[in-house]
Amino acid sequence: MDQKLQQYIEKLNGLDFKNMYNGDFFLTWEKTDDEISAVFTVADALRHLREQNISTRIFDSGLGISIFRDNSTRTRFSFASACNLLGLKSQDLDEGKSQIAHGETVRETANMVSFMADAIGIRDDMYIGKGNKYMRDVVDAVTAGYKAGVLEQKPTLVNLQCDIDHPTQCMADMLHIIHTFGGAENLKGKKIAMTWAYSPSYGKPLSVPQGVIGLMTRFGMDVVLAHPDGYDVMQDTIAVAEKNAAASGGSFRKTNSMEDAFKDADIVYPKSWAPYAAMEKRTDLYAKGDFDGIDRLEKELLAQNALHKDWCCTEEMMSLTKDGKALYLHCLPADINDVSCKDGEVAASVFDRYRDPLYKEASFKPYIIAAMIFLAKQKDAAGTLKALAENNIPRHFC
Repeated sequence: MDQKLQQYIEKLNGLDFKNMYNGDFFLTWEKTDDEISAVFTVADALRHLREQNISTRIFDSGLGISIFRDNSTRTRFSFASACNLLGLKSQDLDEGKSQIAHGETVRETANMVSFMADAIGIRDDMYIGKGNKYMRDVVDAVTAGYKAGVLEQKPTLVNLQCDIDHPTQCMADMLHIIHTFGGAENLKGKKIAMTWAYSPSYGKPLSVPQGVIGLMTRFGMDVVLAHPDGYDVMQDTIAVAEKNAAASGGSFRKTNSMEDAFKDADIVYPKSWAPYAAMEKRTDLYAKGDFDGIDRLEKELLAQNALHKDWCCTEEMMSLTKDGKALYLHCLPADINDVSCKDGEVAASVFDRYRDPLYKEASFKPYIIAAMIFLAKQKDAAGTLKALAENNIPRHFC
């Protein structure tokens, strides 16, 4: 076993994450600092093993079920890649081809897809008060099925984005930051600007900015949330950020100025989202089946967005950052000026300069998801990593 993997194993041995075994992953702020650190450590270890051409298959068979109630490229393929990395076959549940449209209940669907499933990944981010609740309903259903002897195992649920948080994205972002700055210990005092940015589209979820302020405040960083007046996020997540900042020795504040947020920032994350109040209203309109009302709301929000086209990550804005060289983050796809739209979140020259780092940022997500599943399924995570290294089974024959 090489020295690098030994360091990962020694780090795991110093962490308390036993409660993750047989658990689920809903929100980052429900996990302890040690549990968050364990996910990062296992993600790095799995990536290292794969780079050394060592198989990381801890399953000989089984399914990873994905349920996407919103469009996805990166997260969909990241979940499939994570399952494959661990030896699971991924299977996407297309609700349009299932019996859900015929009145099949959540409890029935969850059990029917889980007979040989070890993991379930769900994206349900469009409606306030619905997505995270649906995920918990699925977990309640499979837990009941397992206790009743219907299922041979309880599948682990991974939140692939809900109305509250996007833990796999934000933890991939964080691991990218950790690697960029040479370790989590180097992040104290670093300023990160989580800012709204203009988009010509309507209804982008709140979960990324909420997830960022809910996670980055745990590392002693100075976190600034910036948005135009009226683009508030959930108050509960503001409270989480404030509590985390106080505990970590960092800071958290809000501003209505993008320039203020970018000033001397080490990291910037300009990303559009819809106002919380508007998302609540949209949820109510959908519940009532008021599609005319939804159309009117969309037009209102597009007009509201258009008042803030100056909220864009331009070269001028980037020049305000620390030495003009802040790390630019985005969950992708970004709205790029004169590329994907006339006016958007980021200038093409800025995006092009950070294209490779952005792709690197995204590349951490499969390993984050795999680590979440790994820790839920392996009682002795350090021992399993050691066994994988000692077995030294080639991932492919060169």
